[in-house]
Amino acid sequence: MDGDLFFTVTHPFHPLSGQRFPLLAQRRAWGEWRVFFHDPLTHRVRSLPTAWTDLAPPDPFVILAAGHAILRFTDLQALHRLLSNLQDTESEAGS
Repeated sequence: MDGDLFFTVTHPFHPLSGQRFPLLAQRRAWGEWRVFFHDPLTHRVRSLPTAWTDLAPPDPFVILAAGHAILRFTDLQALHRLLSNLQDTESEAGS
C-alpha cells in the first residue's frame, strides 16, 4: 500500500503515545483539526487532535527558542497567578 499516509501519536501522556496508525482522514471537527483512524483494539473509527500527532506543524515558539526558553510569557503569567493564589490560600489558612 505505497502512498498511504500514516501518523504517530506524539502526546507524551496519551495511552497511544508512540504508536503509528494509517490516516483515514484529517479534517476540522469539534472546533479543531483532528486525525481520524481505525482503532485495531476497538474496531472503531477514532479521532485525536492533530496537535497530538506528528502531523502537527512545528510550534514556532519551540523553533525560535531553540532550547533556550521552556516557557512562553503567557505560561509565566499563569504560573505567577497560580503561585500567588497558593500563597494567598496559605496565608488565609494560617490566620
